Amino acid sequence: MKSWKTRSGIKILRMLSGRSNVFLLTNGSENILIDTSPANKWNKLEKKIRDNKIDRIDYLILTHSHFDHAGNAGKIKNKFGCPIILHYAEDYYLQTGDICTPKGTNAFSRFIVNNFALKFSNRLKCDPCLSDILIDKKLDLKIFGFDAYIMHTPGHSPGSLSIIVDDEIAIVGDTMFGFFPGGVFPPYANNISQLINSWGLLLETNSRIFLPSHGGSKTRSQLLRSYNTRRTNLSG
Repeated sequence: MKSWKTRSGIKILRMLSGRSNVFLLTNGSENILIDTSPANKWNKLEKKIRDNKIDRIDYLILTHSHFDHAGNAGKIKNKFGCPIILHYAEDYYLQTGDICTPKGTNAFSRFIVNNFALKFSNRLKCDPCLSDILIDKKLDLKIFGFDAYIMHTPGHSPGSLSIIVDDEIAIVGDTMFGFFPGGVFPPYANNISQLINSWGLLLETNSRIFLPSHGGSKTRSQLLRSYNTRRTNLSG
């Protein structure tokens, strides 16, 4: 299992990887789970938690409410009794289980959205679940025992969130993608201009490693290169 450790000793464990990453922040006493994977990965996620002898999850952060991130939110909440932290713009979708379908950002993903999103919309819904802590621009996690904070990074979805840990590592949800060599541009985004602006916000931190929800980690230089290219394209 891939893991990272910051200078203050916070560990980031990648509980599930590949199609939908799930991360756990731990300071040795408190545990914060970030995202939950799709509903059909519940058995695998539960086994990972059990195999790592994690008997408590104190908080669950959802980077956004899409099915492949929030699909097991209700199960995690019921099992561990943990509050769910979410951006207020995503709260309706978590409560109803509905999805705010993002737009395709390339020819292939636009074809998928235009031709299949409506047809398979019922399969993309989550079990409805209530959030507990709604945030807007920022939430400092020092009150929970972590030198970290949550920041609003919209673009992929209206309420997308990123978690900045020790100003070293950023867990970025779908604000970046890790599947494509060199680049970080996601195949789906609700608002590309907002997305690029959110990359700029991430670059204002000192983060050197970026952990997307899909694929592998990305470097600061990869993000900066994509940011400069896409910002130029937008202004041109």
